[in-house]
Amino acid sequence: MGRIEQEKETVQFMIELYCRKVEKNRELCPECRELIVFAHKRLDRCHYGEDKTTCQKCPTHCYPPHQREKIRLIMRTIGPRMLFYSPLKAIRHMLKR
Repeated sequence: MGRIEQEKETVQFMIELYCRKVEKNRELCPECRELIVFAHKRLDRCHYGEDKTTCQKCPTHCYPPHQREKIRLIMRTIGPRMLFYSPLKAIRHMLKR
């Protein structure tokens, strides 16, 4: 699996976990579903390709301001909790930093 595909999988996992655990939704809400679709499109079009760094270190901001704040909140909230829900993904993500 390439870097972009791993990044898509990780970001989708984080958004789904946030929606379920923090927002207390049984199913993915429309706002989170839209954010996943947007993130996947951006990752598909990333001009850094397989050499992409983590979003935090990226010099190019792909997200418009309202979505950027939402994704930051999700990553801040779910990032530390990923060790409990998916240790392998969490370790893989931390090593890429």
